[in-house]
Amino acid sequence: MPMLTKPNEVMIFAAGYGKRMNELTKTLPKPLIKVGSKTLLDHSLSLLEPNMTAVVNTHYMHTLISDHLRSYPFVKVILESPDILETGGGLKNALSLFENETIFTLNSDSIFSGHSPLKILSEAWKPEIMEALLLMVPLSQTHGHNGQGDFIINKMGKIERDKANLVYAGVQILKTHHLSKQPLKKFSLNLIWDEMISEGTAYGIEYFGDWVDVGRPECIKIAEKLLNKKTYV
Repeated sequence: MPMLTKPNEVMIFAAGYGKRMNELTKTLPKPLIKVGSKTLLDHSLSLLEPNMTAVVNTHYMHTLISDHLRSYPFVKVILESPDILETGGGLKNALSLFENETIFTLNSDSIFSGHSPLKILSEAWKPEIMEALLLMVPLSQTHGHNGQGDFIINKMGKIERDKANLVYAGVQILKTHHLSKQPLKKFSLNLIWDEMISEGTAYGIEYFGDWVDVGRPECIKIAEKLLNKKTYV
């Protein structure tokens, strides 16, 4: 696959059961839960630039998601069946739908208030030295996140796991060649990141806006409040 200087394809993860949403996901898949006037999936798609295309993976209540996306001509849908393949496996399963080796990935339950996360990553992307560039948020700017940090960014801009004080915001630029070499069918992207960390090719950049992990019902109101002050530029 060719390699672009600036990626223009996005993998959006939307296959999960959304069990933390409790009653809300008994009749509706999590990506179709509304935050304000739009579904989580619509919020994710609104981040894309006009020249971008997307692939959305589905599993739980997949027909509802597929039907919802019929109005998006720039979106391809792939069904994961019979099992959910996790982030790494899901992306590996979808590789044939991408034209390029370098892509964005985006979690469909991430809400941002601040500058466009895709633009920030695109402007910082250096394909000559990077295989991954992850967007990070300080713990103080996270909402709905119950846990510690995931990584730190060292003086060279590379990510490390020790003494982590930054949370992965669910969006990155990634070169996908590591995935095709992975023999497992079901695996997390953490496996790929650890390979890149050991090679010194995994980088991070800090996001200076607020970020909401819309993983539980109470996070919906938090996200709606933040969206009222969003400034995507």
